[in-house]
Amino acid sequence: MLTIWGRNNSINVMKVLWVCDEIGLAYRRIDAGLQHGVVDTPEYRQMNPNGRVPTIDDDGFVLWESNAIVRYLAARHQRDDLLPREPRSRADIERWMDWATASLTVGMTPLFWQLIRTPTDKRDPRVLAQATIDAERCMRLLDQHLALHEYLSAGRFTVADIPVAAFVQRWRSLPMTHPALPALEAYRQRMLLRDPFRANVVQSLS
Repeated sequence: MLTIWGRNNSINVMKVLWVCDEIGLAYRRIDAGLQHGVVDTPEYRQMNPNGRVPTIDDDGFVLWESNAIVRYLAARHQRDDLLPREPRSRADIERWMDWATASLTVGMTPLFWQLIRTPTDKRDPRVLAQATIDAERCMRLLDQHLALHEYLSAGRFTVADIPVAAFVQRWRSLPMTHPALPALEAYRQRMLLRDPFRANVVQSLS
């Protein structure tokens, strides 16, 4: 059976749990990270030298990095609807996944840490202001794209939507003022129709 190490309130773990439920995979999840520990043990570091979550073991094949895991599981179970084999379609999907890691996290990571993990009196106003700007810039880019497309790529739900929609939901859940972005909100509402999104992202962020 597939084993997943990671706490379910980690956005990177959410991605893996989401794709598992989309595919219908049975798995065993072991709490790891932050208050759960585990990630600094020699056994875990042997699997994942970064000491981060998630890590998976799929019948002896160990893999870390959430987007790589999502792509691997979709490909291993031949879910061409989620990750097509045709090179250009696949590249477009992977481009959005990489963009989520390279661009969305620039604002979202410090924004989350400042608003959720840092006590009010210890927040850095400059960091918070810049993170708000960086996150909103990405959300406006998404809004423009989604004004013309129902999904990020291929005209349907794919693994491209998994990391991006998880970040969109986290952004909307943060205690801050959000600009009106109608196409982005309509996209989020489409995601809310998916049971795996509600179960693994929305409930974990509530």
